Amino acid sequence: MSKARLFDLSLFAGSLAIAFGARHAVVLDPAYLKALILCWAFSSFYFQLRIVTRSGNSTIDYAISYTSSFGIFAGPLGTFWLEVLYRFTVFFYKKKTKTADPGEFLDTLYNIGSFTLGGSAGYYLYTLLYPYAAKLPLGYWLLFFLVVCVTTFLSSGFLVITCALSGDITTRKEAMNLLLHSRNLLDFSKVALSNALLLRLLQMGKWEMLIALFLLNYIVSISFYSKSQSARHKFERDKFEQMAYRDFLTGTFNRAHMDKMMKELNHSGEHIGILVADIDRFKKINDTYNHAVGDRVITHFAHTLQAHMQDEDILFRSGGEEFTMFLRHKSFGECRTQIQGILDTIAGHSTTAEYEDQWINVVYTASFGLYYYQAAPGQKTSMEKAYVYADQLLLESKKLGRNRLRYTNELEV
Repeated sequence: MSKARLFDLSLFAGSLAIAFGARHAVVLDPAYLKALILCWAFSSFYFQLRIVTRSGNSTIDYAISYTSSFGIFAGPLGTFWLEVLYRFTVFFYKKKTKTADPGEFLDTLYNIGSFTLGGSAGYYLYTLLYPYAAKLPLGYWLLFFLVVCVTTFLSSGFLVITCALSGDITTRKEAMNLLLHSRNLLDFSKVALSNALLLRLLQMGKWEMLIALFLLNYIVSISFYSKSQSARHKFERDKFEQMAYRDFLTGTFNRAHMDKMMKELNHSGEHIGILVADIDRFKKINDTYNHAVGDRVITHFAHTLQAHMQDEDILFRSGGEEFTMFLRHKSFGECRTQIQGILDTIAGHSTTAEYEDQWINVVYTASFGLYYYQAAPGQKTSMEKAYVYADQLLLESKKLGRNRLRYTNELEV
């Protein structure tokens, strides 16, 4: 058995020892049974609102917990029975829905041990400090905040240890990230306030108000959960859409996004310079070396173009070694100056690439075609036509010897 599993079993054994060996033994009276049933039922409902993350091979659930208040109300043994009932409810639910991990049973024992020990620590801390806190203004609420902080970090500490023993975390930074995951002052305050109110209602036997508190927490929690899920889905949709419009090799926009932007800018009224750029004699680079070296040259060229972009310029990889840039909100002269800067940069630099177990310097040049015009309704030239004209100007640059710019300013024709 692994060290992590031995640690998990030791937590469970420790919870047994403190539950049945402690002086404070739960009294199985109607008040305790009502509290047990209510906390178990609502904890089980709240299980659907848990936050699930992964650390290595371990699945980590951050569920809503009332262990702090129930632990103080019922003591170590009472907390143990709540955790047994709740955790095995979750265990059988996961088995039924086929979402259980391979070691789910031992994970269940770990959860029982971890939360029972955390709740018991909260009980002893509260019992020790309550006489002093009762003398202070808001002392009860401040004490409960302290209890929640201690029990939360204790449970998180157990989690860090078991993940470290299993190899799911290997550095101090990973341990601190796991220890402090999703923990902030607002979270602690929310849990402390809910548990403090719950304990008061348990002690007073206000069962209707207790149910109302559970329902209020549930409604608020499910509202936030729904909004967070919507935000997450939107983020994922945006991410997938971004991936659909990005070139995998260079990270620039791809041809699909270029076609989309052409339609959007077609009647914008802007003065736009459409620049088409192509690496000279690229096939020779591939034939002399290999495609990995060729990819390195393409990436270097893309980065050079990006380095010379201005605020609203847009760069696309429109073909294999061909790139297109929309130069926006600038004069024709400013466009020429910008492209000349790109030519000068390429002429003075080379890129390194690994070839046959050694690093080589690859020198290359590029040719450019620029078509400058106004994208406005009623104009004879559309974005699509302007792109074709810029591509033709690129071909003229190639025919004239490469490593140069050919251009047309439609506004002066």
